[in-house]
Amino acid sequence: MKLIYHIKHFIKKILGKDFGWSGNYRTWEEAVQHCEGYNAASILEKVKAATLRVKNGDAVYERDSVLFDEIQYSYPLLNSLQFFSEESNNRLSVLDFGGSLGSSYFQNKIVFSKLKELRWSVVEQPNFVDTGTDLIADNHLSFFYTIEEAEQKRGHHDILLLSCVLPYLENPYQFLEHIQSFNFKYIIIDNTYFNIRAKDRLTIQKVHPGIYTATYPAWFLDYEKVVSCFKKNYTVTKEYSNELWLYLDGHKIQYKGIVLKHNSAANKMEQNA
Repeated sequence: MKLIYHIKHFIKKILGKDFGWSGNYRTWEEAVQHCEGYNAASILEKVKAATLRVKNGDAVYERDSVLFDEIQYSYPLLNSLQFFSEESNNRLSVLDFGGSLGSSYFQNKIVFSKLKELRWSVVEQPNFVDTGTDLIADNHLSFFYTIEEAEQKRGHHDILLLSCVLPYLENPYQFLEHIQSFNFKYIIIDNTYFNIRAKDRLTIQKVHPGIYTATYPAWFLDYEKVVSCFKKNYTVTKEYSNELWLYLDGHKIQYKGIVLKHNSAANKMEQNA
């Protein structure tokens, strides 16, 4: 069967009655004990097959191994990247942390095909990096095991992209502190869900098997707490809602995005104004 879905069908699968997000766990370790786990090799194979079809022109867009018959843009992300490229004289350098096999790169590739320079570096799990390097990478897209490696081998990147990755990190606040040491000019948190209450909540996400079979811990972070982590070094320049949503305990939660600019860059712009 041809594995191509409309966005509404994809959302319907995610929000199926027996699947989605549930629970309220005290620690990551406790949540892991209640997870059924997942076959990492099987997931990689599904993502690889879908991504190769996009790369080879047999499909137009992939997300989480699901193929779509049209590109589903995150327009706030796209608009921000377009602005940043114009600001940098038609150049764009993105470090895409947790970027799978380049989903966001292929999503936006056509729009940025005429830039003077495009560097898109994905930092991922080792098995994704190995596969990406062997089969997916091109003149613009590369894969790395760590942020440090990407910065060392491809030079400093202006933009750090975090697209729906924070909920799946064991220690997200520790990670947010760490990334600020790299002094990225911009940090974009895109397409991410947060708790509707002013506190962190740790759940378990059960993925619909139509996508792939997996059960793993997932944070619903406190939005204001996340933003406050950046106050010392970054300024929020944009906050927005994405088109995707989910339900937690019957409450509809819209995915959100944040664009942050390093204070040194913001101060420099003020001085030049």
